[in-house]
Amino acid sequence: MKRILLLTLTISAMIACTEKKAADPVADAMQKVDSLFIDRYAPIDTMFAEPGGAVLIMKGDSVLFDKGYGYSDLARRYKIDGNTFFNIASCSKQFSAVAILKLAEEGKLDIHKSIYDVSPLVIPYLPKKKAPFSDITPAHLMSHASGIPDTRPRTDRNFMLTCTDMQSIEYMKDLKELNFTPGTEYQYINPTFQLLYLFIEKLTGKGFDEWMKENIFTPARMLSTLYFSVENEPKIPNMAHGYIFEDGNETASVDSDKPAGAVSAQAEKKVDDGTPHNKFQECDYGEETFFATKADGGIYTSTHEFAEWIKAMRDNKIIPARAKEEAWSYINNVSGSKFSTYQNRDNTFYGYGWFLEQQPGYPKKVYHTGDNGGFQIYEGFFPEADLTVLVFENRNDKDRWDMVQKIDRILKEAGLMEPVADK
Repeated sequence: MKRILLLTLTISAMIACTEKKAADPVADAMQKVDSLFIDRYAPIDTMFAEPGGAVLIMKGDSVLFDKGYGYSDLARRYKIDGNTFFNIASCSKQFSAVAILKLAEEGKLDIHKSIYDVSPLVIPYLPKKKAPFSDITPAHLMSHASGIPDTRPRTDRNFMLTCTDMQSIEYMKDLKELNFTPGTEYQYINPTFQLLYLFIEKLTGKGFDEWMKENIFTPARMLSTLYFSVENEPKIPNMAHGYIFEDGNETASVDSDKPAGAVSAQAEKKVDDGTPHNKFQECDYGEETFFATKADGGIYTSTHEFAEWIKAMRDNKIIPARAKEEAWSYINNVSGSKFSTYQNRDNTFYGYGWFLEQQPGYPKKVYHTGDNGGFQIYEGFFPEADLTVLVFENRNDKDRWDMVQKIDRILKEAGLMEPVADK
């Protein structure tokens, strides 16, 4: 009888344990996330290999989900994983902003004073000093509130394909007017972050790449992260190529950061040679315009290394908490802007290098997106919940924001957005 009772109790415990595992809301949420991305990258044609993406979800320092889908290089059939390096495009902006905030903490500049006060060395690159240009501050540059128009020349395709940060801002010294009074509106443009490139080099006396590696990437333990250049391309580990789907009617995600009226890059049509990757065409440096600039969108990194960046920012390892909180504050109202459609949704703001979102029923989100060639990037962090979501894709034919909303709902339903103590 005792043996039967013991066996019964053991079986009951096993059943209870199994039921507990089955009812684990976090495990269930991760299964839902996996299903979401399996469906997202379902083969267009089973004969053809596809690009895809790397997905990482982290709660605190615990990685809950870390998986790759598809191929980083279709010709070589290299599979994507958490160590695949993507061009993160405009998610690079936060690194430039943090660099400026770090220099401000060191007393090298005041982000709330005129850009003409940064250093005499920057003045030759700026318009003649007078209002309203003299009213622009580094804070305006970092929050897309400067009013500076993006009128870079677009008649020379070779220039657009190869120009550097310094070449990209040459047009600014000839500007005659702004689009609006600095600090009064939101207009998302890339060249204002290329001015930050200039500031960093002139204030530090070092090359931009060198200073960023020593003072930003290395302290954040992003040891292999680097900026794209023709010289650096061979140094990029596990490098993904960006791809667009060549179906004659390629369209990018609806929230692409290309300015209104910009022509999307189109891959050159190729003769069908029967290879399994022929429906996708490479679209990165050499095919996409303004790919070679750094401060606004030139970083190559992986989800694994970017997770280290999230932790470094969370733990105030690069800049102190007060500077971080200013960067993550609701500085510029994105919602309803008549100058820019990018991320222009309800309850959306811009800080210094990050978007901020406060949707009803959800905690504050600090996030950014990136689009360059075939790359489509999303990074979201919920500070109160210490919850991170990273989706790095090397294709841009899938709806990003629909995906983001679905992930947010899954994580909220699993209880992962509840506030964490001491956060």
